Amino acid sequence: MDDRHSHYDVIVVGAGLGGLYAVHRFRRDGLDVRCLESAAGVGGVWRHNRYPGARVDIESHDYCYYFSEDLYREWNWTERYASQPELLAYLEHVAERFDLNRHIRFDTRMEGADWRPGEKRWEVRTSTGETLTADFLVMATGNLSEARTPDFPGIDDFDGQWVMTAHWPEEPVELEGKRIGVVGTGSSGAQVIPVLADRAAELHVFQRTPNFVVPARNGAPVAEVINKVRADYATERAWMRAAGGNHVQYFLADFDSLDAEGRRSLLEQQWERGGHGMSYVFLTQGVFKEHNDVVAEFVREKIRETVKDPETAENLSPYDHPIGSRRLVIDTNYYETFNRDHVSLVDLREEPIDRITPHGIRTTAREYPLDLLVFALGFDAYVGAINATDIRNADGERPADGWQRRPLTLLGLMTKGFPNFFFLTGPGSPATLANLFAENEYHVDWVADAISHLRQRGYRTIEPTDEGQREWTAVLDKTSAPLLRRHVRNYMTHSNPDGTRYFIPYAGGLHTYIKLADEIAANGYRGFTLGQ
Repeated sequence: MDDRHSHYDVIVVGAGLGGLYAVHRFRRDGLDVRCLESAAGVGGVWRHNRYPGARVDIESHDYCYYFSEDLYREWNWTERYASQPELLAYLEHVAERFDLNRHIRFDTRMEGADWRPGEKRWEVRTSTGETLTADFLVMATGNLSEARTPDFPGIDDFDGQWVMTAHWPEEPVELEGKRIGVVGTGSSGAQVIPVLADRAAELHVFQRTPNFVVPARNGAPVAEVINKVRADYATERAWMRAAGGNHVQYFLADFDSLDAEGRRSLLEQQWERGGHGMSYVFLTQGVFKEHNDVVAEFVREKIRETVKDPETAENLSPYDHPIGSRRLVIDTNYYETFNRDHVSLVDLREEPIDRITPHGIRTTAREYPLDLLVFALGFDAYVGAINATDIRNADGERPADGWQRRPLTLLGLMTKGFPNFFFLTGPGSPATLANLFAENEYHVDWVADAISHLRQRGYRTIEPTDEGQREWTAVLDKTSAPLLRRHVRNYMTHSNPDGTRYFIPYAGGLHTYIKLADEIAANGYRGFTLGQ
């Protein structure tokens, strides 16, 4: 690694899927770039989320880079939904193939950063004790990377082992014949539970809120799509962005034009297809609750058909939110797992966790003896990684200091008062509503083009204006206003004590977002201040 100097054009934080492409693109543009990565290797969440059963819930043929035709042609996926080991191998291959590792400092965390207005550069402090400077600072830490840590009383007294799905140990975790408790039934929990059930002597699943889980129907990769992309790569790459980063076609049927039998037929077809299409069977199911209720009840019927014990089936059935208003959980054999004699569901709405004891979990009803605790608690979404680092502007403020009521950004890429500071796929972008490979590629390209625009015209800084942020906030609110999901408590909404609630991501689709962001850039970066 070339460490002859400590000033760079760009410092990128994070060597996951966004950070790797950022290093590649900035280097291609002739910029001196350094990437800081706290882990020992590349991969980001696909390095840390190595729990048994971890895999992506977007088809592999789309959940990958599109910036290189050769890369797309040479990598052959083995499954429709790639597993964590395969995704990590892919990202490691990309880093090696494009010679990115020499620009990355591994085992190096950015502890903090301060904007120096006189020099118009960021001063970055690292965990190795070094201080680096850069004209531009790009956070590629992702929007679901800062895990929620368990804070149950008594956890330090537990005599067994406890682990987090978001930071699964690299060394083997003993599972065979163990009494295992899983806390959390979101995407990570639903993936790990069936796999743990195969090896545990007893498995107790502690559920606070049931989620809608639909089958993945995983299998071989979709050769038809892969061959289509390889046959006409340029057209398909352009189409991908125009279509929102996804080749999968949804029904999006007209609810009112179908009778009950016709609706049921489409729902059955989608259930057999598997995947996220259950959120998009009818065009209006995300807006009209009576349409959504038909889809939700269909899935609850499937739960009742699958789970033999009626009480367990009822406890697994969501009634407190419309289907699709929280991210749909995609998995294999989740509901079937609860038919196994050694698996039990603990409904925390009926018996909340009182504390962790030396021997297991004690609820208000009883104690469950356990050897291993697995916490699948999700993430501090969108702002967690930014808040975890001490980033300060010239006034000593942190980015989220002015976000008490809601995140304030322009395009979900920048926030006022923090010149030359970009956060990829941040709050106010499509974020978790989009294919994150496609979105990260677009964001990196947008940032790289902005830096080129500044330098060609003699500017040194860029940051949003108040008016630019207000206008973008209005776009966010208008786009999300009709959606049922805006009114549901989940990680995509920001709720205030006075009852106001704001939807955090841009909800108009990646394709529409790209059009708006391109228009802003084409109009001289309207809504931004460019400084000398």
